[in-house]
Amino acid sequence: MSYEEILTRYEPVIGLETHVELGTATKMFCGCKTDFGAEPNTQVCPVCLALPGALPVMNGAAIEATIRIGLALNCDIAQWCRMARKNYFYPDMPKNFQTSQYDEPLCVDGHVDVTVDGKEYRIGIERVHIEEDTGKTLHVGGATGRIHGATESLVDYNRAGIPLVEIVTKPVPGLGELAPEVAKAYVAELRDIIRSLGVSDVRMEQGSLRCDVNTSLNRPGEEWGTRTETKNVNSLRSVERAVRSEIVRQAGILDEGGKIVQETRHFHEDRGDTSPGRSKETATDYRYFPEPDLVPIAPDPAWVAELKAGLPERPSVKRARLREEWGISEVEMQSAVNAGAIELIEETIAAGASPAGARKWWLGELARRANELGIELSAVGATPAQVAALQRLVDDGKLNDKLARQVLEGVVAGEGEPVEVMAARGLEVVSDTGALQTAVDEAIAANPDIAAKIRDGKVAAAGALVGAVMKTTRGQADAKTVRDLILSRLGA
Repeated sequence: MSYEEILTRYEPVIGLETHVELGTATKMFCGCKTDFGAEPNTQVCPVCLALPGALPVMNGAAIEATIRIGLALNCDIAQWCRMARKNYFYPDMPKNFQTSQYDEPLCVDGHVDVTVDGKEYRIGIERVHIEEDTGKTLHVGGATGRIHGATESLVDYNRAGIPLVEIVTKPVPGLGELAPEVAKAYVAELRDIIRSLGVSDVRMEQGSLRCDVNTSLNRPGEEWGTRTETKNVNSLRSVERAVRSEIVRQAGILDEGGKIVQETRHFHEDRGDTSPGRSKETATDYRYFPEPDLVPIAPDPAWVAELKAGLPERPSVKRARLREEWGISEVEMQSAVNAGAIELIEETIAAGASPAGARKWWLGELARRANELGIELSAVGATPAQVAALQRLVDDGKLNDKLARQVLEGVVAGEGEPVEVMAARGLEVVSDTGALQTAVDEAIAANPDIAAKIRDGKVAAAGALVGAVMKTTRGQADAKTVRDLILSRLGA
């Protein structure tokens, strides 16, 4: 059955739980570093390994960052709250409990507005709370990278204890067939907001922004259905695909009279579908209780007001400003948003390219490559500085668009900077009249009928001779110079 057909019989309800690793220099409750990519288990200490007698100390910078996130999401900030112990056993959690927040979150009742297909949707934020991240488990010796079929499992505790902010939306009904697109737009907007605060690099490919996608289906007029939670979705494209996949899967079960099981599920990037994880616990299963080793958090209202006054320009406001500065329509700006290209274009302009030139490359050739590879635009292999340098070569007449695309191909392949690729591949435009004259004479001699038309005043026919010269020079001739030489040669 088609996705469109399903939405005539079922209504989806979505909710998103997004985890953001904060970019603090040290962990949440100890002084260990948080550098990404360090050798396994080299950034650990008695506190984050939960050795006997080790006591936690709160990271003030993480609390400040969480409050700033809450304020940017239009949340109310608690004047008093506590940390809690969330009890569960996993090998990547050395304490066998996670220090988190339960019934007293730091930030509550906010919202984020997103626009999809020209319509604005308000996504309610239920809570924003601070906790600590877990370690990372690697299952080896099998074919899938998962525990089933693996011969051994290894644990890296470098990530255990890194400050983690969880942002939980309220259930979002009434989206219809646009539910996947709205989910993607929300995560994109959330990423832009957090990045603008400078509290995290929110790089989904490195796990500093991870999204759990809740999805349920119900027939119109009935109660909401049982939800599933697709865990750790790590790209904007996958957020959309995960929602769509679960809608299709759940509809198939319900159509056959089956029941949806409340469980976590894993999203498979290669197949675009999900598989079962574990049955989903409820809050009582975690046996929350207040953390006895940490004092309560009581932000001074005057300090919170000061943080609010210092928030940066909202991404939505910034987009409106950039749209005016770049001279583009709302549809064109939305295309840049959908491609995840706003910051890339902005950085390319800052590096010296014109708005039109920057947009042309990021939304054209580079976006095409990213779509073909199924990756984020920022991971396509070219930097804003390189794109700006490429455009300068075009503006200076050293490359035409066709040659520039070949140079960009070399840049993306890691062959060097644009000027280096141009030189190594011999792609610079030939504009020297002496070098081009022979090719022009050969084109005229090979096409006497066209040459006669040009002599008779039909200068538009010169395009055919220009094309012949471009073919002879493998596209490296300067077309304007070639045309001038042809018209001069034929007395037109």
